[in-house]
This record gives sequence, C-alpha cells and structure tokens, in this order.
Amino acid sequence: MKIKIDDYLAGKKLLGDDFNQKQINEWYAEEEEAYADLGASDRNSYIYTYHELNKFNGFRFLKNQHFTRALGMGSAYGDEFIPIVDQIKHITILDPSNAFSKNEKISETPCVYVKPQRSGTLDFDSNHFDLITSFGVLHHIPNVSYILSECYRVLKPGGVMLVREPITSMGDWRFPRVGLTKRERGIAVGIFDKVIAEAKFKVVRKSLCEFSPLTNISAKMGITIFNYAFFSRFDAILCRLFSWNLKYHRKSFIDKVAPGSVFYLLSK
Repeated sequence: MKIKIDDYLAGKKLLGDDFNQKQINEWYAEEEEAYADLGASDRNSYIYTYHELNKFNGFRFLKNQHFTRALGMGSAYGDEFIPIVDQIKHITILDPSNAFSKNEKISETPCVYVKPQRSGTLDFDSNHFDLITSFGVLHHIPNVSYILSECYRVLKPGGVMLVREPITSMGDWRFPRVGLTKRERGIAVGIFDKVIAEAKFKVVRKSLCEFSPLTNISAKMGITIFNYAFFSRFDAILCRLFSWNLKYHRKSFIDKVAPGSVFYLLSK
C-alpha cells in the first residue's frame, strides 16, 4: 500500500495507526530489538535519564497513593519505577526485547516480564492494574489507538496511567536518523488528545516538556539534565512560554524552539 506522506508529516494522521495486521507485524519485527540495539542492552552502561522529569510532571501527584499491581509499557529494566517503587506491591513489565527480561525485583518489589502480542491485545484481565506507565514507548508502536484502548480496559476504575511521548515527527522517518530506530515517530498533540478521549480516559493533568533547544544542548554536553530537579522545573517554564509553537514536522530553527514532548496524567 502506497502511503500519502503529506498528511502524516503535517500531523493530520498518525503513521501506523491505520495499518493492517501484516503491516503491524512488519513494524514490530523491525522495532523488537531496535531500542536495545542502540546501546540500551548494556546494563553496565545504561543510565535512566528522566527521573526528575517524571517526578515533576507525574509522580509527585501520586505521593499519597499505593498500588497493588503496576504495568510498565516497554519499561526496559524498570528503572522508571524507582522513584515510587516503595508505593508498589508488584510490577509487570511488557517489553518485546530479550535484553531486559532479567530483573526479578526492582529494589525490593517483585517484577515479572511479559512479551507483548503484535496485535496489541494485552494478555491481562480487565480492571487488573491500578497503575500503568508508558514513557517514550507509544511512539515506537504502530497501532497507538488500539494500545491505549487496551490500557484503559486493563486499568482498574480509579486507576492512574502516566504517559510521556514526543510530539514531533522526530525528523523524516523515510530516511535513516542518527540515534533513532527506523520506525519511531512522535505523536502530534492534537491526535494524542483525540486518541486519549476516544479511549475514554480522563485527563487529570497535561503538561508540555522536553524543550527542544534545552535537550539538544544538554545532549551535546553529555549532561542528563532531566535527572536534575532544577532543569526539570526550568524546562517546564520554557515549555509554557513556547506552548504556542507546536508544529509537528519541524524544519526551521523557529519550528524547533518549542516543547518536544507531552506528559499526561490520566485516570479511569
């Protein structure tokens, strides 16, 4: 099937969300180990770089809550749970890679790994989890709308889902991009809002984050700024100031002076 690319690059449609199962299978085959192959498979050198960003935009609002069962979507080694691991009794990580399924515990919390189905169906009972996290994962997945509807299904009433995703095209995915997998692409914020509403989630809080110039400078300097509270707060200020500038496919310098991601705190 030949894809008319203009609507996708304009952020009017989400590439992959309307794929058939054969196309979805091809996508998954190429993404299965792609993140691990970028270097994340080396546990000794792996550093999780978003602790303070996640705390500022999401976890700080869950301070007084405790969770029986948490699901981490594509959570690799599960490091993203460390700031709130003492509030969780059991963690399940859904990840396609063979590189990460080694942890039996995160801190002292039991953890099990489950492989995802390529259809996107989650192999869990309805109303099973009271916390779901998806940090930088959905943009690697083709059928985002279906995955989010499944997350809603397996989340308990009153449960919480935290989502952080890029809202830019991340360049032109038709060509190789340094440091990115072949298939990943961001999700335009307008499409994201619509998909979340159609999945029936309630948006408790929505914030823009990862101000692009700031992340680019920090990457060149080799500083993991989002593991620092100051930079995460400074990032939030910059993103609010430039919240008007949310073009999806960013080509010019001005286009790129903008928030790069969105963070949702959702409930069922």
